[in-house]
Amino acid sequence: MKLVWSPETASKAYLDTIKFVSDNLQNSQLHSSTVAELISAMAAGWDAKLIVETWSLGGVTATSVGLAVASRHTGARHVCIVPDHQSGSEYVEAMQTAGMSPEVVVGEAEEALGGLVGIDFLVVDCRQNDFERILREAKLGHRGAVLVCKNASSISASGFKWRGILEGESRLVRSKFLPVGRGLEIAYVATSGATSSGSGKGKSRWIKRIDRRSGEEFVIRK
Repeated sequence: MKLVWSPETASKAYLDTIKFVSDNLQNSQLHSSTVAELISAMAAGWDAKLIVETWSLGGVTATSVGLAVASRHTGARHVCIVPDHQSGSEYVEAMQTAGMSPEVVVGEAEEALGGLVGIDFLVVDCRQNDFERILREAKLGHRGAVLVCKNASSISASGFKWRGILEGESRLVRSKFLPVGRGLEIAYVATSGATSSGSGKGKSRWIKRIDRRSGEEFVIRK
């Protein structure tokens, strides 16, 4: 199996996020709404089932609202990793104001990611010192995953490379930097559990058959 894109679901999440962000968040946070809408559309469009993000004290929650909207469209589990209880309290209060209640996990990356197996949409904040460690230690789903780094302008300028992050069973399919907000680094990743054209088991093949009566030749793809 692999992630399959649904433009209809993406559009619905995009429009719903516009409404939730404009109706529920303070004006100081609205500058992130473009990022929130885009990320929400991606998470919903790829039918994510386990959405994980990172957040720390003082960050805006527009993106979080967008992910919560996406989770409603796909029936996903939405989890936010925060570094301490103070960050967790502020995050929960902001999300409750917007009518959202994602799960919150407090702790270091390794500990927090321990129980989160099968992540297929991950958003990290590049302003956090441990964002690369979170990317490396994330246990991605068998369908593959979409990884998003927000506030990524600085790391892109410094020569950030996804291939330096992904290893083991993860394989970079494609990546893109988008100059949206403070920059988004996005990667589509395949895992060893996902079906691909390079695997012998799921690979299609052409079979030639000849009709004995007519002598006609048929080529069938299986």
